[in-house]
Amino acid sequence: MTLTRPWARVALAMFAVGWGANQFSPMLIVYRHALGIGPGPVAGLFAIYAAALIPGLLAGGPASDWWGRRAVVVPFTLLSPVATLLLMLGRDSLLLLAAGRALGGLCSGAVFGAATAWIRDLSRDEGSSARRAALALSAGFGLGPVVAAFLAQWAPAPLVVPYLPHLLIGTAALVILLPTPGPRRGAAIISPQDDRPVRGQGRGAGGFPPAAVRSSRFWLTVAPAAPVVFGSVALAIVVLPAEVTSARTLSAGFAGVMAVLAFAAGIGVQPLARRVEARRAGAAILAGLAATAAGAAAAAVAVAATNLVLAGTAALLLGLGYGLCLVSGLRQAEHLAGAHDRGAVVACYYVVAYLGFAVPYAIDGLNGALGESSALAAAAGGAVALLAWTWARRPVTPS
Repeated sequence: MTLTRPWARVALAMFAVGWGANQFSPMLIVYRHALGIGPGPVAGLFAIYAAALIPGLLAGGPASDWWGRRAVVVPFTLLSPVATLLLMLGRDSLLLLAAGRALGGLCSGAVFGAATAWIRDLSRDEGSSARRAALALSAGFGLGPVVAAFLAQWAPAPLVVPYLPHLLIGTAALVILLPTPGPRRGAAIISPQDDRPVRGQGRGAGGFPPAAVRSSRFWLTVAPAAPVVFGSVALAIVVLPAEVTSARTLSAGFAGVMAVLAFAAGIGVQPLARRVEARRAGAAILAGLAATAAGAAAAAVAVAATNLVLAGTAALLLGLGYGLCLVSGLRQAEHLAGAHDRGAVVACYYVVAYLGFAVPYAIDGLNGALGESSALAAAAGGAVALLAWTWARRPVTPS
């Protein structure tokens, strides 16, 4: 990827915001020990992010269709390091930590949908644009918690130093993004002859949510598997580190290792996912659901045996599920959208995908009734049921 290409500059901004969004995950363990807070406030800090992210997605995607991608992506790329600064300043204050998480969620929501649409505007085809957006998002999501976890484990000032890399990366991404061309009012489409955006259609009629999202094809073929995208990775980086090490000392470093395994697999499989989707629409989602089912089953055995090696294997499988489902889901969502409502459709897809971050809460609720390993086995069964549903529905075929 060369930053001389406009889409690459947008992808870098998406990477930086993704880094800022997920760097907080391994820090939850640190805050529990350093501040002496219980699981309730920790869960609240995690939930505040999601509560702010969903309105950001629902507003940012349609706003970018109307006012242009730059008008949404640039200011919220600027605010993302500000959110990190609040986390640094609020190391001893739950109120400031909550404010930083809320602002970070708002930035993520506004940028992810609009930037994905912007990358599509600047790319030649939806196959490459879906992979580029998925790669940028996955790299940021993966490297952010890994670097934060290792710095929290071994660097001084573990409530401050882990956030410094994002301040630098976020600022650099903003500077590089500023000269990037973007569509003005009304959506832009890409010229098939070159990489320059040309004036496209005006804002489409029909209101919000867009017609594509109101269609049965979206809800029956794209939406059902969407929560698996972040649900699979949440199992790997949130549930497994706590469950497998529950009888030992909770380690931010181990959480970082699990993030490395999951996101390395998720990023590495994305070029293959694009090729599989090009040959048969929806095939990557089927493969991703199968990998997620296998990963959840392996996680159940790892928790029952308190086996760290098997937990790592489960993280790899869950990461494969994440990468395969993300590329295929984005491509199908982009296919359903038109140039005039692409930001809104992609944003709605991300909203459904982010429901997967409720998986840790669902697993925690099932633990009391079923036990830790049985709850994960139930998650594996759910993935198998989704696989059967998706196979039966015959996913949307890109033209």
